[in-house]
Amino acid sequence: MAGDSPQLAAAGNAVDIESKTGYLSAGKADAALDFLRTEDTALLSEVDEKKLVRKIDWMIMPLMWAAYNLQYLDKVLINYASVMGLLTDTNMKTNEFSDLTLAFYVTYLVFELPTGFLMQRLPTAKYLGGNVILWGLMITLNCTAQNFAGLMTLRVLLGCFESVIAPALILITSMWYKRNEQPTRMGIWYVGTGTASIMGALVAYGLLFYTSNQFRSWQIMFLIFGLITIAVGICIVIFMPDNPMTSRLTHAEKVMAIERLRENRTGIENKNFKLKQCLEVFQDPQTYFIAVIVASSNVPNAAMSSFTSLIIENFGFTTKQTELLNIPNGVISIITIVAGSWYAARYDQRCLSIAACYLCGLLGGCLLAFPPKSMKAAQLAGNYLTQVTGSALPMIYSIASANIAGHTKKVTMNAVMLMSFCLGNILGPLTFRTEDAPDYIPAKIALVVTTAVAIIFSLLLKWYYAWENRRRDRRQEGQAHQEDSEFLDMTDRENPEFRYKP
Repeated sequence: MAGDSPQLAAAGNAVDIESKTGYLSAGKADAALDFLRTEDTALLSEVDEKKLVRKIDWMIMPLMWAAYNLQYLDKVLINYASVMGLLTDTNMKTNEFSDLTLAFYVTYLVFELPTGFLMQRLPTAKYLGGNVILWGLMITLNCTAQNFAGLMTLRVLLGCFESVIAPALILITSMWYKRNEQPTRMGIWYVGTGTASIMGALVAYGLLFYTSNQFRSWQIMFLIFGLITIAVGICIVIFMPDNPMTSRLTHAEKVMAIERLRENRTGIENKNFKLKQCLEVFQDPQTYFIAVIVASSNVPNAAMSSFTSLIIENFGFTTKQTELLNIPNGVISIITIVAGSWYAARYDQRCLSIAACYLCGLLGGCLLAFPPKSMKAAQLAGNYLTQVTGSALPMIYSIASANIAGHTKKVTMNAVMLMSFCLGNILGPLTFRTEDAPDYIPAKIALVVTTAVAIIFSLLLKWYYAWENRRRDRRQEGQAHQEDSEFLDMTDRENPEFRYKP
């Protein structure tokens, strides 16, 4: 193209990526490269990187935490409501209660690919905020549901709108942070699962003292959190930037925010959907390792998220005691998420950190499944240890963020990963059957088996990354660096300079 700079043309001639002429047509490269071509990189000397990172943290991390905190809380409010009279008031059985969880994740799964496509084509933060507002509306309307059919309709719609949250936050994190910074940042917003557990348990406990007959306590709970979610969604639309190029940073800060991400080799943003990159996801071995890990680990995670209140209550505790005993679940989640994410970032060992979390979950599953019924303390400890399993998820997200390059490939991989997440969450609650109540022994054994599978595949994924990096090192010897390859929207398999983070 006549308008292309010599530098860009040279980069295009190095590898024939998009055209036979060697020139990248408009929009084919990453949006960051288009931005940098018109800017003065001398501005970098004016910006302190550490201060810039802190400014970015305060600009986006509180909103990301709030969104993830509420998405987790909103989807498990039904867990707290189950022991606050919801089942009785709506004449539901345990199997129907399981169907509500199933419906949520089925629609979540179905909408992953469409929402990924829309997220690439539309302004990312605005699309995220709009979905947060809509799922907040669904939560608010739960207070009007009077039967299983009404709750089922709202759960289906909730799954549609919440399907955006994890893919969007993974994508946003990769737009702003270096690969070694990503596990910690993903841990920060993912810690919302732990804070949500504490908030939900405390509010549910407080509402149990509500005695008026005008509203049920569970109705008030849905109304409170639904309105809060809508407010957070509005804040995201107004205050969260869609990418570094359109943010409220100064001109020099925008240049630095982009340049510091060259080492990632994963790009920042490209609004053009590339079918070749989409198909490459299904030709990449790491896709299947990650899919198995996510699906298998979320069988126990989903089951415990939905049924932990019923399990604790079946130990012989009162309803009020049950709600209070849910609080340690959140505390354990926060501690293990922070510790695991810190270790993964500090020592650059994501897979080992993931396997360690699953080992704790495996111990918890064994304590739930195998001790005699009289050993309530051991079973309660097992219930708490199973919460550690979910702490591995932000590190899996950081693996995908660090090791998938090419914007369409990233969006597609995020969708596949979250579809695997949904599959595990669909299978988990199905293991809890009415005929197995109150002990649910088959379900607890399933938790043990699936957690063991996740551990094995986590270690296999680490081995694969190490093997692939050694193979690339041998092939790359003596080859020169391709200028601007970091922002040519190449995938990790197309770019010979790319190395995986294990």
